[in-house]
Amino acid sequence: MNYHLSHLPERTAKPRESGFTMAMDKGLSVREVENFVEVAGEYTDIVKLGWATSFVTPNLEKKLEVYRAAGIPVYFGGTLFEAFIVRDQFDDYRRMLDKFQLTFAEVSDGSIEMDHGKKCEYIRTLSEQVTVLSEVGSKDAEKIIPPYKWIKLMQDELDAGAWKVIGESREAGNVGLFRSTGEVRSGLVEEILTKIPFEKIIWEAPQKAQQVFFIKLLGSNVNLGNISPNEIIPLETIRLGLRGDTFTHFIDKTLLDKLV
Repeated sequence: MNYHLSHLPERTAKPRESGFTMAMDKGLSVREVENFVEVAGEYTDIVKLGWATSFVTPNLEKKLEVYRAAGIPVYFGGTLFEAFIVRDQFDDYRRMLDKFQLTFAEVSDGSIEMDHGKKCEYIRTLSEQVTVLSEVGSKDAEKIIPPYKWIKLMQDELDAGAWKVIGESREAGNVGLFRSTGEVRSGLVEEILTKIPFEKIIWEAPQKAQQVFFIKLLGSNVNLGNISPNEIIPLETIRLGLRGDTFTHFIDKTLLDKLV
């Protein structure tokens, strides 16, 4: 930090199990990645190359090397995993992970119908090769999954070897955990938290109001994902209570009363 301020919430340090920030790279150039990691690398724990953008990204290996040099692991979006699976190319997918020296992979079924037992098999197999993030939830706004099923899916995938489970919202934050307006399905979130430890969940929360909701609910060290690269620094100020949305949230009440 550039100067001292008292009464800030304690943030975990990298590498961290909680307070994790996943950035969504939807097609940054190598130069843009260099600028991004210079400014926000300290606050970025992992980067997802969204959906299947890695397939068409120029200079992909050079870009991955910039992230690697900054100590930021990268994984390819779950939609790419599904694109391999639907074409019966799982072995090709595994070889691709090795080719690009990826240490993380996302297993999802948001775009295709997949037997859940089979999904857990993929998680078990891949967890012997890389660290697995598994995504729960559908990209179809019309498909509503009841809370008890979210809990079972998440627990089964953790038991199968997933390091963390991701709550689906898409890059816009308008499906899965959220209504089409972006409003959080707060009852769903609170019910999930009765069974799944919050440290084991990455909540996809691309919109500021969604980030504020989770930080107020679970504290500055909640895991958040699908954050735009230019929103990493703003998110860190929200985590620290240094933006209007959480400005008084972490300040001791006696201090506030004294000031008032």
